[in-house]
Amino acid sequence: MSISGLPALPASDRPDVAARLRDALLGASFTADGLLDLLGAPAYAALARSETVPALRATRGDTPLEVLVRLFLLQQPVPHARVEAVLPLDACLESGWLVPAGVDEVAATVDVRPYGGPDGEDWFIVSDLGCAVGGAGGIGSREEGVVLGVGGASTTLAGITVRTPASSALDLGTGSGIQALHASRHATRVTATDLNPRALHITALTLALSGAPAADLREGSLYEPVLDDETYDLIVSNPPFVISPGARLTYRDGGMGGDDLCRSLVQGAGDRLNEGGFAQFLANWQHVEGEDWQDRLRSWVPRGCDAWIVQRETQDVTQYAELWLRDAGDHRGDLAEYQARYDAWLDEFEARKVKAVGFGWITLRRTGAAVPSITVEEWPHSVEQPLGETVRTHFDRVDYLRSHDDAALLEGRFRLVTEVVQEQVGLPGAEDPEHVVLRQHRGMRRATKVDTVGAGFAGVCDGSLSAGRILDAIAQLVGEDPVLLRDRTPAQIRLLVEQGFLEPAE
Repeated sequence: MSISGLPALPASDRPDVAARLRDALLGASFTADGLLDLLGAPAYAALARSETVPALRATRGDTPLEVLVRLFLLQQPVPHARVEAVLPLDACLESGWLVPAGVDEVAATVDVRPYGGPDGEDWFIVSDLGCAVGGAGGIGSREEGVVLGVGGASTTLAGITVRTPASSALDLGTGSGIQALHASRHATRVTATDLNPRALHITALTLALSGAPAADLREGSLYEPVLDDETYDLIVSNPPFVISPGARLTYRDGGMGGDDLCRSLVQGAGDRLNEGGFAQFLANWQHVEGEDWQDRLRSWVPRGCDAWIVQRETQDVTQYAELWLRDAGDHRGDLAEYQARYDAWLDEFEARKVKAVGFGWITLRRTGAAVPSITVEEWPHSVEQPLGETVRTHFDRVDYLRSHDDAALLEGRFRLVTEVVQEQVGLPGAEDPEHVVLRQHRGMRRATKVDTVGAGFAGVCDGSLSAGRILDAIAQLVGEDPVLLRDRTPAQIRLLVEQGFLEPAE
C-alpha cells in the first residue's frame, strides 16, 4: 500500500505471516527487556533521543537479537544469510515486511518497536520508517500520510485511561494502533477509526504482530464512521490537536479553525457514550484575550456528562509556534520559508486574539445525575502514571459527594488514603507549626494545607468512627463548641474527599 510517495506496507491480510514473525521476534528476545539487556541503559536512552550510534556499536555481532535490532529499529540493510537464520525470510519478503536491498541484503519496510504492555505483555508497535520514537534517526519523514509510532502523548493517554471491563471501545484517530491495542485487553469489541487509510493498515499490522484480536477498522474523520445508533463504554482519542494555520501534516494538524477539532471531539462524545461510560482525550485549547479559559472548556462539556479537565501546561504563542515548526523540521530548511511559516502562525493567533495555548487531559463520564459535575483545574506538577484507577476513583468520589449532604457526610466514616503523609511547616523551635500540609505520594501527588482540626481529623480516620463522632472528640480536646465545629468542618472534609486524601470507608 502506497500513499503520497510513501513506500508500500506489508500485507495486513496475512495473519499467518504476522504470527510466524512474532514467534521469531520473541524467540530472539526482541522485547523491551531484551533491548535493554543488549544495548545497556546509555545506548537504550540514546535511542529515545534519536541517537543511533551507541546502538549501532552495541549490535556489531551476529546474534539473532543484534540482527533484528539493526533490521527493524535501526533500519540497516542486513545480509540475506544472517536474516534467514532468524526470520521466516521467504514469507516476510512475499508479504512485504522485508524487501531486497543492495547485493544479497534485505531491509525492513516498516519500523517495528518492542513495547511492554501494562501486565508484562510483549507487544510490537508498527510505524512508518524513521517514525518510531527511539527508532533510526527519529521522525525523519514529513510526507502528508506518514504514521508515527509511540510518543509521549500516546503513552500519557494510555496511562490515564480507565481500564474497567467494557463491551465496546472506540479509538478515534488510531494512528499506529497503540490505544486500540491497550483497549483490546479489557474491551470485547474494539472499533478504530482514522482519516488516513495508511494508519488503519498499520493498526492492523500492530494488532496482528502483537497477538491481539483484530479491530473493526473504519476510515473517516472524527465520528463520521460511527453509525447513529452505535454507543460505547469507552472512547479514547489522541487526536491531531495542533492549532495551526492549515492542515499540512495529517498526523498532527486538525484542519479546523483554532481548537474547533478538539471542541467537536469532546462535544460529540456525549451521545455516543453508554451510561457510566468514559471518554478520554488529549487536547490543545486556546487562551483567548478577554475570555476565561476554564469557562471556555466548561462550554465544551456535552449535556449529561460529568467532566474532569486537567491543564498540564501552557505556552505563549511564540513558544507554541516554534515547538511545532521544529517538530516538522522547518528550522533546518530554507530560512525565508521558515520565517514565512512562523509569520503565518502568529497571524492566525493574532486574528483569533489567542495569547497562549493550553495542553491537557479531558475525561467525560456519562451520568444520569440531574446536575453533572464539571471540574476544570491546572496541575502542571509531576504525577505517577498509570493514572487510570485515579481517574476512575475521582468519579466515584464525585458520586459519593453528590449524594451526601453535610448531615450525611458527618454520619459517614472515612479512611486516610494510603501513601498520604503529613508535613508541619514552621520556624525552628516554634511551639506550633505555621501550617500543616497533607501530601500524596501516589496518583496526582497533590498537596493541600489544612488547619489543626483538619490535620487531626485526617490523622484518626481509619474507618471505625463516623466523622461527627471524631469531630465531637476533637471539640472536647481543644475546648471548642462541638456544634460550631460540626457546622464549619464539612466543607474541609468534602475538599479532602474530592481531592483524594480521604476515601469513604463504606
